[in-house]
Amino acid sequence: MNEIELDSWLEKISSWAHDQMADSDSGHDIDHVRRVVTNAISISASENADLRIVLPAAWLHDCVNVPKNSPLRSQASRLAASKASDFLRSIQFTEELIDPIAHCILAHSFSAGVPCESLEARVVQDADRLEALGAIGIARCLMTGGAMRQRLYHPDNPFPLEREPEDTVQSIDHFFSKLLRLDRTIQTASGRNLASQRTQFMIDYLMQLSLELNIDPAVLEQSIQRVREC
Repeated sequence: MNEIELDSWLEKISSWAHDQMADSDSGHDIDHVRRVVTNAISISASENADLRIVLPAAWLHDCVNVPKNSPLRSQASRLAASKASDFLRSIQFTEELIDPIAHCILAHSFSAGVPCESLEARVVQDADRLEALGAIGIARCLMTGGAMRQRLYHPDNPFPLEREPEDTVQSIDHFFSKLLRLDRTIQTASGRNLASQRTQFMIDYLMQLSLELNIDPAVLEQSIQRVREC
């Protein structure tokens, strides 16, 4: 499959992905997918990953959307991998590439906990996880929390400094339960560099928020350090 042939396949794949995600939530819509594809292209260039596998997987990784608060959330990537495989076979995509693509989709999910068994899976996973960090990560976290009717922060204890995070109740707690440690799960060198920059941006945001809420930033800084060391 040469570059021109791949581009032709990707036109069909991206069009189908767009149709499948017409009703997806704002944190997992087609704009999210486009950014994951962009991340995947950038990381693949540095890691020498196979774009014939990476790009279809990036376009199709969220073709089944399960809400964050659903008990079936951990099954989302498995369902997406199965649906994507069926679609690729229906358009007679190269058979030998379908299982590797499905594995990338299956393994990309944080909640599924499936180990990556290929470079391409690591690239797709990193490309998706970068979306949870930095300016985009903050926006997606708050948009998802709003859609789930969460509070922004606990009214008496805005940051979980001396309590357990409750990220199903208030959005800011999600930084402490997951996002501040997510950069440690990035598996490629180029992905880690981007994740480090984006994580620092999130820390800066939390520090500014502490100032606006009249909370001692030094105390928050110590708490963030403890979270990141866990």
